[in-house]
Amino acid sequence: MARSYRTTYQYLAREFLLSFAVAFLFFFFIFFINQILVMAEEIFSKKVPFWDVLLLVIYSLPIVIAFSFPFGSLVGALMAVGRLASDNETLAFGALGVPPRHLVIPLLALGLVFSLVSFVMNDYFLPLGNIRFAEIYRRILYTNPAVELESHSVKKYENTTIITGQVDGKRIRDIVIIDRSPEGNRRVITAKDAFLEESQSQRGVVSLTLDSVFTEVSYPGEGDRYDYTTADSMIYNILLKDIAVSLGGLNPSYQSSVDVWKSIRAKRAEQDVRDREKDDRVRLSRFAVASALGSAELAVAADPSLLASQRAAVDEAWRSLAAEENRNVTDQALQAYLLEFYRKFSMPAACLAFAFFAFPVGAMARRAGRTVGFAVGLFVAIVYWGMLFAGQTFGVRMSLSPALSMWFPDVVVLCTGIVFFLLRRAR
Repeated sequence: MARSYRTTYQYLAREFLLSFAVAFLFFFFIFFINQILVMAEEIFSKKVPFWDVLLLVIYSLPIVIAFSFPFGSLVGALMAVGRLASDNETLAFGALGVPPRHLVIPLLALGLVFSLVSFVMNDYFLPLGNIRFAEIYRRILYTNPAVELESHSVKKYENTTIITGQVDGKRIRDIVIIDRSPEGNRRVITAKDAFLEESQSQRGVVSLTLDSVFTEVSYPGEGDRYDYTTADSMIYNILLKDIAVSLGGLNPSYQSSVDVWKSIRAKRAEQDVRDREKDDRVRLSRFAVASALGSAELAVAADPSLLASQRAAVDEAWRSLAAEENRNVTDQALQAYLLEFYRKFSMPAACLAFAFFAFPVGAMARRAGRTVGFAVGLFVAIVYWGMLFAGQTFGVRMSLSPALSMWFPDVVVLCTGIVFFLLRRAR
């Protein structure tokens, strides 16, 4: 007759759930307070109506919950196993003939459940909450520009910098906008007054109506050349997503994994087109160099006095070739989307990796089990967060493999757990 471990599983699951509840509430409180402090600086201090503030807080909760699950799983499992070890219950289970693998099964099962909950929260509720957050924020922005454009401030968006003077209601005095023209040249726009309005023709666009406008466009590649224009009025559009990026809003981390993958496929197709266009330009530049060399050889053979002019033409062809070869056509956003796509899976999966890691490590706590488990859990959570942040940073700046950058912390935790598990069995 096969032996049943149902009672053992239930007992360990209750212990884990109790510790998880305590750890989850701890991390929820930490992340929630951090979110409140961030919003307090940007929104709460601008006299926003209480109901709108409450809705903004509610719609920011999914990210807090999504981040609390993995670390709650880690600390909760360590506290539970630490308590069992300190009370010698793990030894008692062994004496009763319960193999260690049956002690870890409830932890892994609940870790899997927590991973699924964290993934759903991160992949569905987070984008949904962000959409509602953006709608409320846009409504607040139209009625109170000071929420985003403070008096005498400098705001840096994705592709635009806005410098403001005094902000009175919807009126912004002495505004300066620095951006790029459609051709990619640096542009500076100044205006005596600006009024913030909702675009009637384009959803998700904030329009600034500028009065007494002066515009200057510089051309660095053409020496000291610049153009300037003046106008009585001008409409300047800012995408709401650009404003949200400055607040940590709409970006790939606030889209579902399906939407992120669709964006990745589209960006890869665009990248292939840019790569082919660059290859074509390089081939044409090489042909131009060969033609310049051939023409120079014939011209100098006929008239040696043309050596200087022909050399200049050849040098110019070489410079054009070098410029095309060194031109960076890589879409940095593609790397960011790939990193976020893998993070959407790696961070929820950490719940399972943490549950496995916690059993052999927590079992070593012979005294003050819960306290030691809590302390070790905090330390591991900080290390994991540091590795995740480092992977994100190196993935963007050094173009490391997105999959490796995001899954590396999970692999480290899992391998460390395997090492401790083997050491425990060898004792």
